[in-house]
Amino acid sequence: MPWVGDGCASAMSDEGLVHTHRRGLLALAGTTVAGLWLPQHAGGTIRLHSDPFALGVASGSPRHDAVVLWTRLVQDQPGGSAAWGSAPIAVSWELAHDEGFQRPVQQGVVYARPEAAHAVHVDVRGLAPNRWYFYRFRVGAAVSATGRTRTFPAPGAAAQTLRVAYASCQHWEHGFYGAYRHMRAEHPDVVMFLGDYIYEYGGSSHPVRIAPSAPTLLLDDYRARYALYKSDPDLQAMHAACPWIMTWDDHEVQNDYAGTHPGTFGPEVADFAMRRAAAYQAYYEHMPLRASVLRTGLRLHDRVAFGRLAVLHTLDDRQYRSRQACTKGGAWGASAVNPAQCAPWNDPTRSVLGPEQERWLEQSFAQGGGAWTVIGQQTVFGQRDFRTGEGRVLYNDGWDGYAPARSRLTQALQRHQVSSPVFLGGDVHSNWVGHVKADYARTDSDAVGVEFCGTSITSRGGSNQGLAEVLAENPHFVMADRERRGYGVADFTPQHLTVRLQVVDDARRADTGLSTLARFVVEQGRPVVHKA
Repeated sequence: MPWVGDGCASAMSDEGLVHTHRRGLLALAGTTVAGLWLPQHAGGTIRLHSDPFALGVASGSPRHDAVVLWTRLVQDQPGGSAAWGSAPIAVSWELAHDEGFQRPVQQGVVYARPEAAHAVHVDVRGLAPNRWYFYRFRVGAAVSATGRTRTFPAPGAAAQTLRVAYASCQHWEHGFYGAYRHMRAEHPDVVMFLGDYIYEYGGSSHPVRIAPSAPTLLLDDYRARYALYKSDPDLQAMHAACPWIMTWDDHEVQNDYAGTHPGTFGPEVADFAMRRAAAYQAYYEHMPLRASVLRTGLRLHDRVAFGRLAVLHTLDDRQYRSRQACTKGGAWGASAVNPAQCAPWNDPTRSVLGPEQERWLEQSFAQGGGAWTVIGQQTVFGQRDFRTGEGRVLYNDGWDGYAPARSRLTQALQRHQVSSPVFLGGDVHSNWVGHVKADYARTDSDAVGVEFCGTSITSRGGSNQGLAEVLAENPHFVMADRERRGYGVADFTPQHLTVRLQVVDDARRADTGLSTLARFVVEQGRPVVHKA
């Protein structure tokens, strides 16, 4: 039974089922912190039958003086932990200035515990700012791959360049992760992953790779699905190349779920709260997140400064959101909606982020701190009207379905005169580039920021047929493309932002080539996108 929502009831509030069982979270958090010096083999002599580090290594949650190192021990069957038995396993870790580990910085030993699927999260602190480091893990005679990570410049420090790669939506069955091989060659400072790390279902038509078709419902199901995805060598190599900043979308639990409300695909479950709890636990176990995210629920929204060049925000628009309005037939999940025929559409009490996260974001905007304000979130932010001419048809699962909440966010940007807002998104398996408007009901509304919603790593998109008409109906967007897979690269300097939309030739090939679909430039202080 998962530790998040242990025995949880269906009466849990939209503020998050995780809060109800804080004692369980704190107990797990206590197993993952750095600095627990233990015997070399807490459970006795370890006999290894296969590579215990077959899921690779990763780092994330970077700060100017800290970073989280991650791995998960597996043995024989990658999806489970039964092969290790019930004993915690002592794992040693090293951090060094050099790849040969001749100039050590810190080292220690931590427990990999069965209740956390033998995952390891080492929160290394007291590091020098703006430095690259190397790290590795060891169990018995087995040594992991070497990872590379970095700290950010200290808040307020001068920083001249920042390269952010952003990605989302990596359906295993739809292709190989060759995009990550090319991303690694870009040498980003950090990857912002914006959701749909796994897909909770299998059985896609015309699969490139096979995933189990049985529904992912229980904790061990989610663990096995993450283990499958993390077995990809290009994904492992990208995780080992630099730190990642993580957030999720819907498929980490169930397609189109909203807060405590279920979504679509797969069988109905008697207790969706328990399914969500299992999914959340598995997510934490497989991501380079510090244990402190557990202390107030599984909190993913975050803020980190990269010197005084940029402030990077990560939002969570799934855990706390209100249910989608006016889904056809009263069903769960999403659909296209005519807002004129939907009474709750403009209800100001409905939220994407939830009241607490909205307040936190406004406080962060008030704090300022960077020449650029990056807002990494899950989907398209700007309005997309899919009906040409009179009337509107909008998608109720994105920000369009929560227009008052979107207005509150753009008003906060204006109220605090936020410096150069840049929205990054994912979810829709297509590239959308445009201007964030203060009021989408007015064609002459001022732009308050710019938006780059990225395509998928592999997940199938659509056709560009009819897209020119959609863009004409939504002139705040300057470019869109549904047909290509890939990622984005955003290069920040004190004067300019340059964004390249990188697309693979064929996601169905592991050895796929790469090209640049489009390149854009934004001047600091001017929310205008120019195609370069």
